[in-house]
Amino acid sequence: MIVVTGAYGFIGSCMCAYLKAHGHKDIIAVDDFTKEYKKINDPSIAGMKRIHRNKLWKFLRENANTIQAIFHLGARTDTTEQDEELLDRLNTTYSKRIWTFCADRGIKLLYASSAATYGIGDQGYVDNHALVPRLEPLNPYGWSKQLFDLWVLNQGHQPPLWYGFKFFNVYGPNEYHKGRMASVIFHAFNQIKEKGYMNLFRSHHPDYEDGKQSRDFIYIKDVLNVMYWFFQGDDIESGLYNLGTGKART
Repeated sequence: MIVVTGAYGFIGSCMCAYLKAHGHKDIIAVDDFTKEYKKINDPSIAGMKRIHRNKLWKFLRENANTIQAIFHLGARTDTTEQDEELLDRLNTTYSKRIWTFCADRGIKLLYASSAATYGIGDQGYVDNHALVPRLEPLNPYGWSKQLFDLWVLNQGHQPPLWYGFKFFNVYGPNEYHKGRMASVIFHAFNQIKEKGYMNLFRSHHPDYEDGKQSRDFIYIKDVLNVMYWFFQGDDIESGLYNLGTGKART
């Protein structure tokens, strides 16, 4: 059995479909399935058992002996969210409970961190654990991920194997429901398709012209391939890993 949180979201729904395509039949999709705007992702989790995120703990207790791994991809991902209590509850505290469960039961854990933890990048973008305490995210969302990463690195009680992925700018199928929080590539594609041109993003940094900001964009299927490789392996060192292409583009 494989548990996937955030199964109604962008990366989570794609991960569910990917696992199914690779022959996994016992996939548990976890999310808040009352969100109407996410129903566009229903086909990706068709036929899978659905568990509301608030009822996950009872399910985990009752099925601990049959769980092979947890892909913890659920989170409040709005980078403009200012409700720190909400972000702490959904992103930090919820993740701590999943970590503790995996550590207690000896279950592999793969979870979503974020490149937002790097802030403006003045410390570089190296996924070295020694760098993590020096990082200064730019928004509450980034801090909710940073605080969990810091907590993880201080835990002596750990899952047998664990991997935290610092996703950079992921784009591709199943992000359609995200509205303004969808990727730059998604918005650019639709603007060009509809208007024949795209609007440049305003720059708030004097060193960069409008539209000259660069980001590391990575296609969702590349992200899935990497996570699945970590899932299959049993000799890959636990830790935090960047998940991007390593090349910034404007």
